[in-house]
Amino acid sequence: MKIEKFEDIVAWQKSKEMCLGLYLHFKDLKDFGFKDQICRASVSVMNNIAEGFERKSDSEFKHFLFIAKGSCGEVRSMLHLAKDLKYLEKADFDTQHKISSEISKMLSGLIKTLK
Repeated sequence: MKIEKFEDIVAWQKSKEMCLGLYLHFKDLKDFGFKDQICRASVSVMNNIAEGFERKSDSEFKHFLFIAKGSCGEVRSMLHLAKDLKYLEKADFDTQHKISSEISKMLSGLIKTLK
């Protein structure tokens, strides 16, 4: 299947799902610095996929996918902190960590196709 728009990219779809889940989960959290950081990192994943795709250059797309992958790692790091700070229950941590890991693997696969 040829990808014609960034919305067709499964990694973008999953990252949007992750982003919405994090925003909803942390919407009432009073630790604004934490909430801002994890939400911005999750937005960065989906937006870097979109921006890179729209550049219409494989090398630029690959560059932005690497940035998205880094942001995915940042989200996972913040999830560990959220669990330790009791901002997340273990089940919610497991769900979000799994989604983030899946996105990271998808990004790695996309990057490999662009080499």
